[in-house]
Amino acid sequence: MKNGYEILKQRGFIEQFTDEALITELFSKGPVTCYIGFDPTATSLHIGSLVPIMALAYMQQSGNRPIALVGGGTGLIGDPSGKTEMRQVMTREKIDYNAACLGRQLSKYIDFTDGKALLLNNADWLTRINYIEFLRDIGRHFSVNRMLAAESYKIRLEKGLNFIEFNYMLLQGYDFLYLYQNHGCALQMGGNDQWGNMLAGTELIRKVEAKDAHALTFPLITTSLGQKMGKTEKGTVWLDAELTSPYEYYQYWVNCDDADVERFLKLFTFLSLEDIAVVRSLSDARLNMAKAVLAYEATKVTHGDEAARAAWRASMEAFHSRPVDPDLFVSSGIPREAPEADTSAIPRYAVSRKDFDSGLLITSICAKSGLTQSMSETKRLIEQGGIYINERQVKSVDEKLCADDFAGDSELRVRKGKKKYLIVEMDKG
Repeated sequence: MKNGYEILKQRGFIEQFTDEALITELFSKGPVTCYIGFDPTATSLHIGSLVPIMALAYMQQSGNRPIALVGGGTGLIGDPSGKTEMRQVMTREKIDYNAACLGRQLSKYIDFTDGKALLLNNADWLTRINYIEFLRDIGRHFSVNRMLAAESYKIRLEKGLNFIEFNYMLLQGYDFLYLYQNHGCALQMGGNDQWGNMLAGTELIRKVEAKDAHALTFPLITTSLGQKMGKTEKGTVWLDAELTSPYEYYQYWVNCDDADVERFLKLFTFLSLEDIAVVRSLSDARLNMAKAVLAYEATKVTHGDEAARAAWRASMEAFHSRPVDPDLFVSSGIPREAPEADTSAIPRYAVSRKDFDSGLLITSICAKSGLTQSMSETKRLIEQGGIYINERQVKSVDEKLCADDFAGDSELRVRKGKKKYLIVEMDKG
């Protein structure tokens, strides 16, 4: 069985590391305890957090013990890494609430039962620190010159770095020392923007404990077009089903660029590398099948099998797609059969029948329903031939929908572009 480090390396998770020979030696000695920190700035994580989450999940699957550390303590200060402005200071109550939400969310990916993994909050120790003792015992090990050379601080120095933020590296370094001393954690993982803070932690452990600790970072994941992961025209793609529905989540993945399919399958699903390798030889309709597999598997990981199947059925029905070839992706749980008609996951917009008596502008319906961001965007799309009613192209920005357009049915479909649908329902009232 491959160890956790080999799995992460082969699947494209690793960008930087402290010493590969020592990390390899660490994994050769048995299960490794590792940790990643999560910033509680919101009630939900988003797709940009999936790489560290999946890394912890893979570490657990390969027999190691992950620690998910929610930054309830460091969140009181705010991480300056990658930021050009100071983050807004949140109240302790808000941070505690967010931290609890993130804990429940992380439990969907990582099994915290029976000590298989640990879910910790650094507020439990950081908020109890005696400042004088901390300066004397921990602060003396940090070189200000080296701290100022860190990329996370250099960026902020141009606009002003306050003393509160300057302490962030000390606190994150102390987190690593605390986890090393109390939980045997010898490996910290995180994004590239955390590299300086992570090295500060390994150096602190070396100075205090005279032991080796290790760090590795993940690459910044962007699409093949250079766009930041999880950003769409409607905004952030959240992991919370209340903020981004499973259907919308599925659509994000199924609409990925052809060049991203293999890489995303490696990072964001649990499919075998052998199955994923077949993507290199696929094109056209069969590559679209691969995208359906990616969307289904990624949605299943985050929202569960039932939600993934509902999103798959709705997408297949909306786009009249073919089922996946049974000979492809053997290890995937995606259904191979043609789905029963199911549109329940497609976004809906209800309008009273009497409102259709004088007709409603299609531009208004699209904007109010959220299918488009504004009436002006809808008008532009209509002029470009990008809005359809029941597969009929809308020709005029002045076109209205009337009760007769429903042809005796209670609903009709509006399509934006090639792959975004809305069902307009006509209520009897």
